[in-house]
Amino acid sequence: MSETTREPLSVHRLLPGLLGDRATFGLDDRSLDRVIGWHLAGADAARPTAVSGSWYEGATEPKSEFPSGFPCAPMLSRRLVGLLGEGLAASGDLLPVDTGDPEDVGDGAYSLLLVTEVVDCLDARRSSAPRRATGEIKKAVFRPEAVPTGLAAFRVPQYPEGVYWNGWAADLLTARLGDDLEDRLCWSEDPTRTPHPDPWAF
Repeated sequence: MSETTREPLSVHRLLPGLLGDRATFGLDDRSLDRVIGWHLAGADAARPTAVSGSWYEGATEPKSEFPSGFPCAPMLSRRLVGLLGEGLAASGDLLPVDTGDPEDVGDGAYSLLLVTEVVDCLDARRSSAPRRATGEIKKAVFRPEAVPTGLAAFRVPQYPEGVYWNGWAADLLTARLGDDLEDRLCWSEDPTRTPHPDPWAF
């Protein structure tokens, strides 16, 4: 497809569906601290090789295939990993997740995507400043020529704890999961699309 006819670029934040009826997952404190610490320190911190946690207590619904809402720790079912293919593999490392449930092995296994690709593609002048307490960027504007479109997901230096998803990956996951995925638009080249007013809020 030529540059003049390509689809407008977009960048998203994804989290478990707020309207769905699927069980969600929480990392244990040790795993979450290690993931956050690595995101903040980068090469200066030991990279996690596996994580653990549990399905939220009392959850009786079928399990979500995208069950983690932590901005730095997206989790995907084996089916979703296969769906996103090379674009996901190029985004970072897939870490095994010990859920504590013997059903979550083999075809039922989950992976945490540790996004290693940090790309300086934010238009800092037109974006809002990172929040002092969390680093979250309420209004993000990206430089289209710098967006890493071949990656499913990436991070930016201004908010290293947040995982952004390219539009093509968000579209594939939304088509597969429907209401079991919350897709929040952060930015689009298409001026007719309205970004979510606060994409990192719960």
